[in-house]
Amino acid sequence: MSLVENAPRHIPDRLRHPLQEKLVRWESLLLAVAVAIFILNSLASPYFLNAWNLSDATFNFTEKAMIAFAMALLIISGEIDLSVAAIIALASTAMGVAMEMGAGTPALVLVGLTTGLMCGAFNGALVTKLGLPSIVVTIGTMSLFRGISYIVLGDGAFRGYPSSFSWFGQGYVFWVISVELVIFAILAVVFGVLLHKTNFGRMVYAIGNNPTGALFSGVRVDRVKMTLFLLTGLMSGLAAVCLTSRLGSTRPSIASGMELEIVTMVVLGGVNILGGSGSIPGVVIAAFVMGLVTFGLGLLNVPGIVMSIFIGLLLIGVIALPRLWAMWRNNAR
Repeated sequence: MSLVENAPRHIPDRLRHPLQEKLVRWESLLLAVAVAIFILNSLASPYFLNAWNLSDATFNFTEKAMIAFAMALLIISGEIDLSVAAIIALASTAMGVAMEMGAGTPALVLVGLTTGLMCGAFNGALVTKLGLPSIVVTIGTMSLFRGISYIVLGDGAFRGYPSSFSWFGQGYVFWVISVELVIFAILAVVFGVLLHKTNFGRMVYAIGNNPTGALFSGVRVDRVKMTLFLLTGLMSGLAAVCLTSRLGSTRPSIASGMELEIVTMVVLGGVNILGGSGSIPGVVIAAFVMGLVTFGLGLLNVPGIVMSIFIGLLLIGVIALPRLWAMWRNNAR
């Protein structure tokens, strides 16, 4: 028998047991972290396990997650939209103007969604038609959209929305199950099916991995990207409806800084910031993780600036972790 036959053989990762594959997936590790955070929060505060408090905790992530689902697809395709929080501000301002003109609840919702859709179309046109980098475009439109809100409102605010409008952000479907949580669950299923079970989702992955190859394979790259920007704008408009309804007022500073939390949620969910990979279940779990963390810190009276520092460190960490892991594996080999 030769020495080659006696030599130990390396078994590729793809031949591992299916259970082992599931255990080492990012989503599984993230779920374990969510359970650990839930247990720690329940031990740290006697008020955490109250059903109504847990229901309130969902408001920490539902509006952001609505945008994060669309943002996940956009980042997987290799693009990004940093203007989402400013779109919320502009959509909320447009709803306030419509309210001042006597618009009812259906018209207010339509104005919010349409404004978000138009902002997404504007971003998408600049990226797909002019070939501009999405990060530069959306940094510019972030200032543009927010600036328009400040011009319209100044230091003022819109108040006095119809009582029926508050249902979107303050209503409950059953007991502690809020309307926003139901919308979040429905969108999670819709975007999960869209990304993982349709040809459109496969095209998104193909574009993120190799846009040139996807183009020569017959994928209409610009059309897909335009659709993703439209979806992101539409979800920002929906988030504006829910957030404005919950707060009951509009200020130009509404949703300030939310874009950082949304991108962190997407990347924490396992979406590659460079595009090409990621999943909706990961984003769902990441939304719960961030919601539990911020709510737990809030119960402990941790200042908001500390939470902002934590979110920033978390974003840096989840971006750096895959690179550090790859370096460690290469050194081990």
